[in-house]
Amino acid sequence: MTRLNWGMIGGGDGSQIGPAHRMGAQADGNFSFVAGALDADADRGKSYAQSLGIAPDRAYGNWRDMLEGEREHPDRVDLVTVATPNSTHFEITRAFLEAGFNVLCEKPMTMTVEEGEEIVRLAREAGRICAVNYCYSAYPMVRQMKAMVAAGELGAIRCVVANFSHGHHAAGDDADNPRVRWRYDPAQAGVSGQMADCGIHALHMASFILGDELRSLSADFASTVPGRVLEDDAMVNFRTEKGTVGRLWTSTIALGRQHGLDIQVFGETGGLRWASEQPNQIHYHRLGGRVEIIEKGEAGLHGDAARLSRVPIAHPEGFPLAVANIYVDLAARIRGEVAGALPGAEDGLRSMAAVYAAVDSARRDGAWVDARPPMFR
Repeated sequence: MTRLNWGMIGGGDGSQIGPAHRMGAQADGNFSFVAGALDADADRGKSYAQSLGIAPDRAYGNWRDMLEGEREHPDRVDLVTVATPNSTHFEITRAFLEAGFNVLCEKPMTMTVEEGEEIVRLAREAGRICAVNYCYSAYPMVRQMKAMVAAGELGAIRCVVANFSHGHHAAGDDADNPRVRWRYDPAQAGVSGQMADCGIHALHMASFILGDELRSLSADFASTVPGRVLEDDAMVNFRTEKGTVGRLWTSTIALGRQHGLDIQVFGETGGLRWASEQPNQIHYHRLGGRVEIIEKGEAGLHGDAARLSRVPIAHPEGFPLAVANIYVDLAARIRGEVAGALPGAEDGLRSMAAVYAAVDSARRDGAWVDARPPMFR
C-alpha cells in the first residue's frame, strides 16, 4: 500500500494537539509526514519541522509559503491538517480547499456561521474532503453505540444526556495565565467560551450517535469567576429533528472532574452510557434486565467498532488512537475506499450554528431558538 503524503500547519513544539496528530496520522502506515508550517515563528517552525524529519525545502516558514510550495510540487501533499489558533482556521482551510487540497481542520472549523456555510459550499464545489477533528466520535465504543442505535437495539430514542465538564479553570488567580485567559476573551475566542471549546464536542457526539441533528435549543450561560467575559459554565436543553429530548452540561469550574466527557442514550427498550475516562466500555441496560458491560475488542461488536479496535480486549486504547482512527477513515476516503462515519464540514457548520444559537438564547433568558444553520433550514 502506497503511503499518502501529509502536511501540517500549526501543532509545533509545545502544542497540546500537535503530537496527537503526528502519532495519529502515522500510526497505521497510511501517511508520510512530508511538509509543515508548524509555528508562527518562521525560524522556529522550520527548525522543528526538520527535527521531525521533514526535508528543508518542505519545512515552511508560514502557511502561505506552504500553500505555494505544495500547490505545484510534483509529489504534493494529499491531506493538510490545520491545527492553528481558532481565528485562523477559516482563512487557511478556505485557501487550501480552493487550491484543491483535502483538509482536516481542528475545531471549531470557523468563527462564524457564515464562514462555515462558505466552507461547506466550497468543499462541495471543489469535490474535496473537508473533515473536522471531532475525534471522540472515533473511539471504537462510540462507534458501537452509534451502530446499536441505528440497528434499533434501544428502540425509539427518547432522551440523550451529554456532558463535558472539568475543573481545570476553577482557580480565580488564573486570570493572568495566557493559556486560560484567551478562552474567555471575545477578541480571541469569539462569542463563546466553554460552549465553543468543549460543549460542541458533546453536542456533536450526541448527534453522531443518534444519527440525528439539532433543531432547537434553550441555553443558560454563567461566568462564575470574576473578570471573565465569556461563560465558564453552560446548561443547554435541546430538541433534535426527530424529536429526541436532549440535555447538555459543560463547565470549566467543576472541581473534582478531570476530563469529564460522557454521554447517555435512553431508548424505549434500552439505555447506553459511555465515558471518555473509561473509553473501552459501554454500560448497556436492557429494559427489565441487568446492566451489561460491553468491552472493546470482544467478539460480536458491530463492524465499525470491531474495525477500529486495535489491540486485544482489556488493553487500553486512548486519545491518540482515536485521532488515528480519524486518519484511517480519511485515508480510505482519499483512496476512494469504503470509510467509516467521518465528521465533515457540515458537522463543523452545525456546531457553530449551535454555539451562536446558544449565545442568542442565553442573552434572551433561555428563549428557545432555531439551532440549524440557515442553509439547512
